[in-house]
Amino acid sequence: MRIEIWADVVCPWTYVGKRRLERALTGFTAPEGRAPETVWRPYRIDPTAPAEAEPLDELLRDPLVDTALRACAPDLTPAENRVRVAEIAEAEGLGPRWGAAWRVSSHDAHRLLTLALESGGPGLQGAVAEGVLRAHFVEAADIGAAEVLDRVAREAGFPEGGPLLREGAGEERVRELLLRGRAVGVRTSPTLVVNGRALEGAQHPDVIRDFLAGSAAHATRRLPEEVERFRQAESLLGQGDPFGALTLLRPMLDEYPSDRNVRLLAARAYHRSAQLGRALSVLEALVEEAPDDAYARLLLGRTLQRRGERERAEPHLRLAGVMVPAYV
Repeated sequence: MRIEIWADVVCPWTYVGKRRLERALTGFTAPEGRAPETVWRPYRIDPTAPAEAEPLDELLRDPLVDTALRACAPDLTPAENRVRVAEIAEAEGLGPRWGAAWRVSSHDAHRLLTLALESGGPGLQGAVAEGVLRAHFVEAADIGAAEVLDRVAREAGFPEGGPLLREGAGEERVRELLLRGRAVGVRTSPTLVVNGRALEGAQHPDVIRDFLAGSAAHATRRLPEEVERFRQAESLLGQGDPFGALTLLRPMLDEYPSDRNVRLLAARAYHRSAQLGRALSVLEALVEEAPDDAYARLLLGRTLQRRGERERAEPHLRLAGVMVPAYV
């Protein structure tokens, strides 16, 4: 059993959730008789956070920020909510000091976690995750700083982590994983995903244990990687993110350049993102290969219309309407 933790390392509930998951896993055995494998995946609760850290105390005194934070706990002021989270963290054994001191982008920390998984597997990644969370919430360190992440990596047994970050490693992988998380419906930090089922928030260990048992009972054969990628690209396009869809499709376009479904989905994404020249090139080839593909012909006609080529568009739109009257 694989447990995916989609979470942001600057979210306090991530650290609380990590402790609760550890308690839930005590004595828990997956149906295959092995301990579950835990893998960390990236999520961003504050995509606008700066690369250069800024003091969090000053930011929290901003009236606009104070108003925005009330959405996190409508019945409490942001200050009261911070006290509540600190008390919960203390009850989970986190501390003795608790609380982040900096607002900073977590992107490089996510890169480090991804590189740790690729280099040493879930065990090493888990050690790095613990180090990053402790640095941010207990040590009040700036986890956007290269020297802090380098120290965390070395202490976790991943000395090559710092140099890999400086080389820019993990950049594309993290951006792709963020898209894939959005595609599968991850909406909050932390979210546990097991066998296609999700549990949101830092739930009580008993709730997590029941979730794991239920997910194990509903285990299904994992889809091939290319099928998952294709479906996630479709999901992103449906959510109005054609550029994200194309990012996920790019490896498939390279590996399966003649696959009709991949090419048609790419053409749809090109059309939605106003890359009309690319859409036209793909669609003309698809229609030439299969003149009776009503949808490809419809999309070709609409692409030509958007390019201002109405005379060329008309025959395709008319034929598409004859084949499928709903297209008229």
